[in-house]
Amino acid sequence: MEQWITDIMSDYGYFGIFLLIMLENVFPPIPSEVILTVGGFMTTTTTMTIPGVILASTAGSLSGAVVLYGIGLLLDVERLEKIVDKYGRLLRVKRADIHRADAWFDRFGIWTVFFGRLIPLVRSLISIPAGMSNMKFWLFLTFTTLGTLLWNTVLVYVGEAVGDNREAILEQLDVYSNIVYALIVLVGLLAVWYYMKKIRTRPMD
Repeated sequence: MEQWITDIMSDYGYFGIFLLIMLENVFPPIPSEVILTVGGFMTTTTTMTIPGVILASTAGSLSGAVVLYGIGLLLDVERLEKIVDKYGRLLRVKRADIHRADAWFDRFGIWTVFFGRLIPLVRSLISIPAGMSNMKFWLFLTFTTLGTLLWNTVLVYVGEAVGDNREAILEQLDVYSNIVYALIVLVGLLAVWYYMKKIRTRPMD
C-alpha cells in the first residue's frame, strides 16, 4: 500500500495528498499515518514543502469530515425518534435514551470532536454523531480543523525528520492504533453488557 500511496503523491502532488486523506476520512481503513509520514518524507525528495503537505492534507481531512457530518444530519434526532416510535419496543430503546445521548453530545461534543481527531478510526467516525446532534457547523468545522491540524502537522514533521527510517515510527504508531482498537472493542463490550443488564431489569410495558 505504501508504494501505491507514494506513486499517487509522485504523480499528482498536493492534489494526490488531498485525495488520499479525503478518502482516508470516509474509509478509515486507509491509514493516515502512512499517508502523512510518506508526505513528510517526500518533502525531502521532491519540490513539495511541509506547509503545502500540511495544508493539502488538512483540506482533505476537512472535506471527508464534512461528508460524514452531512450523513449524520440525515440521521438526526427527529429521524431517530421516528425509528424508535416504530421499532423501539423491539430494540428496547426509548425516546428518552436518544435525548440523553443528544444532550451529552451537546454538552461535551466540541471537545469530543477535537480529541476524537487524534484517535485512529474514531477520528473519522466522530463526524457522524456531530451531525446527528445538529452541532453548529462552524463549531464542528473549527474544532475539527484544530484537531486535524495538530494530527497532520505532527505526522508530517515526523515523516520529514525520520526519512527512510520511518518504518520504525510506523511500527510504534501501529502499536498505538492496536491499543486504541482494543480499547474501543472493550468499551463496546461493556456498553453491550450494560445495555443487556438494563433490559433485564427494565419492567415490561
